Amino acid sequence: MTVAGVVLAGGLSRRMGGGDKSLKVLAGKTILERVIARALPQVSALVLNTNGDASRFARYGLPVVADSVAGFAGPLAGVLAGLDWAASQAPDVSHVASFATDAPFFPPDLVKRLKAAVADGKHDLACAASGGREHPVFGLWPVALREDLRNALASGLRKVDLWTARFRLARVEFPAQPYDPFFNVNAPEDLAEAERLAALVTG
Repeated sequence: MTVAGVVLAGGLSRRMGGGDKSLKVLAGKTILERVIARALPQVSALVLNTNGDASRFARYGLPVVADSVAGFAGPLAGVLAGLDWAASQAPDVSHVASFATDAPFFPPDLVKRLKAAVADGKHDLACAASGGREHPVFGLWPVALREDLRNALASGLRKVDLWTARFRLARVEFPAQPYDPFFNVNAPEDLAEAERLAALVTG
């Protein structure tokens, strides 16, 4: 199983007041910089899904892929963009792992554990969970399902869990102590908590 990665940065960041929340500075680095540093060692290649002017992310040196579905259709559109990139640019890639751009503390063994969850052939997809909550944006997606996902998006489906419910989904639980690794920075007040967590996080 060869896994590429896609960082999902295509949203509108409404709760952050608009703009690119991934470019907010957290303990001396942008959130995106932290996400890339944790994701790159886990995958064979990494792309950035975003919409609008791609040049604002040029300094990160990643291929940029936009949604092919109009209207900011949510994380599933970003997953599809990653799957399409893999199909056209990396034919050896069988799966794509997705990473939320606003959660800079996700586990360094995330992809390893997601891969293990589907390796038995009893599951089609995998997603992370912690503290009794699923985090479907942190998922492992087979490239072979991209046309099914494209058709679902074309029919108006937007919720991740409604699409994953069509398949055999493995939920991989990660410990939520001493901090939840999937803590996400959605609003300005979350930045203060993220600063506190940054001092605790290692690896």
